[in-house]
Amino acid sequence: MFLSKEIRSNHLYQVLKLLRVRQWIKNLALFAAITFAGELFNIPIFLEVFWGFIAFSFIASATYIANDLVDVGKDKLHPFKKTRPIASGKISQREAVLLFIILLIAGFGIALTLNPLFVLLLIVYVSLQVLYSLSLKSIAILDIMVIASGYIIRVFAGDAISGYHISVWLILTAISLSLFLAVGKRRSELTLLKNHQGAKIEEVRKTLSHYSESLLDAFITMFAASTFIFYAMFTFIENAGGIKITFAPLLPEFLPYYLQRKWLMITIIPVIYGIMKYLQVIYEKSEGESPERVLYSEKSLLTGVVVWVLLVIFVLYFLS
Repeated sequence: MFLSKEIRSNHLYQVLKLLRVRQWIKNLALFAAITFAGELFNIPIFLEVFWGFIAFSFIASATYIANDLVDVGKDKLHPFKKTRPIASGKISQREAVLLFIILLIAGFGIALTLNPLFVLLLIVYVSLQVLYSLSLKSIAILDIMVIASGYIIRVFAGDAISGYHISVWLILTAISLSLFLAVGKRRSELTLLKNHQGAKIEEVRKTLSHYSESLLDAFITMFAASTFIFYAMFTFIENAGGIKITFAPLLPEFLPYYLQRKWLMITIIPVIYGIMKYLQVIYEKSEGESPERVLYSEKSLLTGVVVWVLLVIFVLYFLS
């Protein structure tokens, strides 16, 4: 009996690993629209976006399974991906297909109760992921753009469900950040494979043979800089809304207007820290292949993200 429980527990772990539940953190991007619109604590709207989060998580997990099924041969050659549930044989392909179908039906079933545009965005997301698994991952540059599009679609999905729109500067920030993370993923994977004896880059991932470290470094620099610039512009232009607690009487009159009113600019500090810390992870620790793994393992980076979230909520909802 004890052995059977242990086996069941291990199998459940493999299923959760197959679904990549830890990557569901990326789907929190759906809450961006209502957060910056000042509607995060509007319970009916929050619940709608929450169910959108669940639906997107199911659909995303289904695409991860599809990708693993398509890539099972290459994953077996990869020094790290060979431990994935399907590649290692711990989850059968038949069971994986069944889970894929269940998640797809559940995800679209929930989505159909929310918003037609949200359903359309899910269809676009699934289509891109399927095309990526079948062919686009083999085309240099385009593979990075498709990876980045997954993050961007999440932001627009939250927009579609809630009906609240984020500013163009925040959209540009999301695009730049998505490209930054996607390029960082490729840069780290290239470093890992080059440092692993016996790994054949062309067989594991064809596009990596078309990227040089200097080219990816240039991309990283470009998108890191644009992420900072776009976010800085957003914080300067955005007008905070919500409950107002004014500190104007406590401020000296000679302080310029932007210091008295543009409180959201304070959140630039953790953003700069986060970008610099992530760059350190990529270059000093040769990590970054999995952004969510970095976030979970790097406590200082996770702390920076939490501080940023708390500052954004405080400024937008309580500070004038």
